[in-house]
Amino acid sequence: MQTNALFLILAAIVTGAVVPFQAGANAALGRTLGHPLWGTLVSLCVSFACIVPVMLLAKVQAPTLSNLAQAPRWIWIGGVVGVVYITGALMLAPKLGAAGFIIAVIAGQMLASILIDQWGLVGLPQKSVSWSRLAGLGLIFLGLIVMQLQALGLKPPAGS
Repeated sequence: MQTNALFLILAAIVTGAVVPFQAGANAALGRTLGHPLWGTLVSLCVSFACIVPVMLLAKVQAPTLSNLAQAPRWIWIGGVVGVVYITGALMLAPKLGAAGFIIAVIAGQMLASILIDQWGLVGLPQKSVSWSRLAGLGLIFLGLIVMQLQALGLKPPAGS
């Protein structure tokens, strides 16, 4: 494996490792504020407050707004998806637990990712579905089922 690829994979693992903390913190925020949508709004405002100083320190140039007229309309779904994810995390993580919520999120992400890759959606390169990719997806869903045996009303194996 190339050093660069290993670094990227490790960076993605670290990035993913912070997500359960976000889900738990946002769930507590939503409860504290009295409604999950208030938690979502405040979380997004904190994100905004954090990114602005970083952009100023990095001396990021102002965006080229004139390019937006030619851009595909689907570029706006990122903000909508962020609201769906944060609100879903606020509502589901307390019920499923951190591991239960994250394994379900990963299963959904992988299913959607394979579909995105197959057809090259949202501006990403096309990468055909293969048996190995489907097998990996199947293992993730199997992991989801195993981790959620109790929540699904099935008995976990003896000694668990």
